[in-house]
Amino acid sequence: ARYQLAFLLLLLDELRVPPGRCALFDPAFSAREAAALRALGLCLLPENEEGKRGIEGAATLFYMVHCGKALYNNLLWSNWSPAALSKLVIIGNSFRGIEERLLSRILERDYSYIAKVLKGVEEVALPSHPRYLDTFNDTSVHWFPLDKLQELSPEVWEFMEEPMYQDCDDLEIIRKGE
Repeated sequence: ARYQLAFLLLLLDELRVPPGRCALFDPAFSAREAAALRALGLCLLPENEEGKRGIEGAATLFYMVHCGKALYNNLLWSNWSPAALSKLVIIGNSFRGIEERLLSRILERDYSYIAKVLKGVEEVALPSHPRYLDTFNDTSVHWFPLDKLQELSPEVWEFMEEPMYQDCDDLEIIRKGE
């Protein structure tokens, strides 16, 4: 977690993003961790959004290293249009890796937004480093070129049902209210 935070702080500095414009949430943050993050000038979200955060029209980077698949799926659902997705960048678990590790019927049933956007995403893996293999393994930068998104069939964009995960056996997120 320390290395992931250090990387985030370096990334904010490199991109010239003030720490106060960086919103964080993890239901596992202790009071001490939350205080330390606030002391660094970072903004903590007051409640668990389960990854359902829209970009609100502005280009937005989501730093989601080692998050559960449902968080990525929820984020995609919250921004489900070519216009919104084309302004979104995700640093997080490899979507290709998710596709490779899950049976296609499970991917399509439980994480349908990830499944539907696979042909509209560009992905580049972070370089591996022997010292940080468990810190950033399976981490990629994802972006959604507008031209690729527009090539997807119109039916892809029509289905916008909120993900519920009733049949999901191994939901890897903490739900709101848990």
